Amino acid sequence: MNDILFALSKILWFPARPGHFALIVGFLGLFMVWRGRRAGRWLILASLGFFLMLVATPVNQWMMLPLENRFPRPAEAPAHVDGIIVLGGAVEQNITEARGIPSLNGAAERMTEGVILARRYPEARLVFTGGQGSFVHGATTEADVARQLWTAMGVPPERVIYEDASRNTHENAVFTYRMVHPRPGEVWLLVTSAAHMPRSVAVFRAAGWTGIVPWPVNFRTGNSWQAWYDAPFPERLGQFEWAFREWIGLVAYRLMGRTDSLLPAREAPAR
Repeated sequence: MNDILFALSKILWFPARPGHFALIVGFLGLFMVWRGRRAGRWLILASLGFFLMLVATPVNQWMMLPLENRFPRPAEAPAHVDGIIVLGGAVEQNITEARGIPSLNGAAERMTEGVILARRYPEARLVFTGGQGSFVHGATTEADVARQLWTAMGVPPERVIYEDASRNTHENAVFTYRMVHPRPGEVWLLVTSAAHMPRSVAVFRAAGWTGIVPWPVNFRTGNSWQAWYDAPFPERLGQFEWAFREWIGLVAYRLMGRTDSLLPAREAPAR
């Protein structure tokens, strides 16, 4: 069942991705107009209206702000940390495989923050979790890229636990729990992008993690008009699609029983 759900999520996301969907609607409208159906003009208008909305308003920021503000980073770093978990999603395994050197994407702060925290807490266990998150992939996993990058950055390979079988956030939480076996009272920092943190925290709690401390990175929003309108159009579209996918993911994970609530509370529930 998990394999089917994974395949469906990848297949359905292609037409459902807002930018793709708007283009599909626009071209459908053009086809209808070409065939003499005046109703097609409304589809063209809807398609152009979506892109105009992204240009004229900071809707991308409005979509992401509730996600990124849900779990702010602690004002003071914990004095003691038992472990650090870095979620995959920041590396490009296919490009790495093609070029032979580690390739990172816009979420690269996950990888750099992992090294910073490993040096700040030298006694803490360090975990990277990420396998093959893409539907079409080669033989290289995200964990392979992380191992190559972190070793080159001076992190001893024996210091890190690399989980390389997970394909999504749910499997990140479940597989890592089985490998690490966290004990009650332990403190584990969870490192991922701020917009991805609500879904990550929700699924990790549901998987049995009780000592998770959110440690968000890769913020993409601000609280000023300058920050709201600074990004160029392609980046705005990317932020809107990222936020849209996270909101859809929160709903889907709740419906599938992978989380205990639609939007996790800031404080972990007592167990």
